[in-house]
Amino acid sequence: MILLGLNIDHGATLRQARYRDAAAQAGGYVEPDPVALALLAERAGADGITVHLREDRRHIQDRDVWRLRESIATRLNLEMACTPAMIELALQLKPHSVCLVPENREEVTTEGGLDIVGARARVAVCVDAMNAAGIATSLFIDPEDAQIDLAAKLGAPWVELHTGAYANVYFLPKRVAEFQRLRMAAVRAHDLGLVVNAGHGINYVNIAEVRTLPHAHEFNIGHSVLSRALFTGIEEAVREMKLRMNS
Repeated sequence: MILLGLNIDHGATLRQARYRDAAAQAGGYVEPDPVALALLAERAGADGITVHLREDRRHIQDRDVWRLRESIATRLNLEMACTPAMIELALQLKPHSVCLVPENREEVTTEGGLDIVGARARVAVCVDAMNAAGIATSLFIDPEDAQIDLAAKLGAPWVELHTGAYANVYFLPKRVAEFQRLRMAAVRAHDLGLVVNAGHGINYVNIAEVRTLPHAHEFNIGHSVLSRALFTGIEEAVREMKLRMNS
């Protein structure tokens, strides 16, 4: 069974749109509460909760991650930039896993995989620190041989293949080539002993093909599920995605 890691960042985006300057991030008139969203998602079958604590704190806030760590019954996956400040926070928080991602202040959401070849030294420091603390590290990378090979050499147990390029051309002829890149990357990663996850741009339509990726362990999905939840509620949105992932 492929696991669903639900990214709840944009629940916090909605809250911040109105209550960015409020004295508290939850309680009273402040809504929606990302932690309440996570608990409902777990009840519907989400296998883990993913949040990206960005350096500019544009959606998820520090208090959110601590409340999630204390409240959820599944697994907390912390997406983070590979910086000393975020390493220190992760070592204090002790989530089940961290996913190292690129971060650009100008981007609307994460764009492209982390270039671990170009940032080898920084990534190695982070992976070593997480391994020593018993925190599993996932590297969010493009489906490229050099990135996958280095992920294995650095000792990260997981990779998360960036599916955004594939999702962006899903209705174009280039889709075939992009999906083949993902398939070959998944096989290569598995053969090197890496757990294969995937994420970015996965939705209720392309999941029919994405779910056929060989050796897929977990998909991290956020925007599409939260968008569907506006119409159906989060529990039904999670149940439907899980059904499409595994039926």
